[in-house]
Amino acid sequence: MAVDVQQVRQREIESRELKERVVEINRVAKVVKGGRRFSFTALVVIGDEVDRVGVGYGKAREVPLAISKAVDDAKKNLFQVPKKGQTITHEVVGRFAAARVVLRPASEGTGVIAGGGVRAVLELGGIRDILAKRLGTPNPINVLKATVDGLQQLRRPEEVAAARGLTVQQVLFPRKQKQEAESTPADAEEAPQAPAGEQTEPEMETTETNGEAEDHPGS
Repeated sequence: MAVDVQQVRQREIESRELKERVVEINRVAKVVKGGRRFSFTALVVIGDEVDRVGVGYGKAREVPLAISKAVDDAKKNLFQVPKKGQTITHEVVGRFAAARVVLRPASEGTGVIAGGGVRAVLELGGIRDILAKRLGTPNPINVLKATVDGLQQLRRPEEVAAARGLTVQQVLFPRKQKQEAESTPADAEEAPQAPAGEQTEPEMETTETNGEAEDHPGS
């Protein structure tokens, strides 16, 4: 009986425990005829701290119910983060509304240089070394969605190579491949050489002295 590796991998990914982190809880009020009616909103990030993460938003009359709704919403938005070791594959800028988040790969041991909700998304997504900077609005919902947009833009070298019809080495080291191509000498025509054993006569230089021509062997 053949074992489908893809199905086994998918079951292993789904079996991982998802951890949740509440980024923000806000109280909102709705004015009705009898007065104000209060409710709560929750912004939650969930992930397995390996390579899956999702962001959800929920609203309810009570805080626990709002968090539960946000978690259910985040489970619908789970996606896989392309990584290279413990960092991301390349630099990217995520955008959503007026928020922008710059994500840059970092060397091993750097840690997660980010704050607020961006840190929660990156850590639960399994990223351990990264440089992040928030630009624009500080609205937490837009900032988290901008972070998600940046992570979803990431591509693996194998995907880029397949799309361009190149090898992975050509995608990762384009300058090296170009230098190797330029360093290869073109086929040049060889100058004709005299056969062995034959010597060419030295050129004779002719000068005129007092109207008479004199031959001098060339140096």
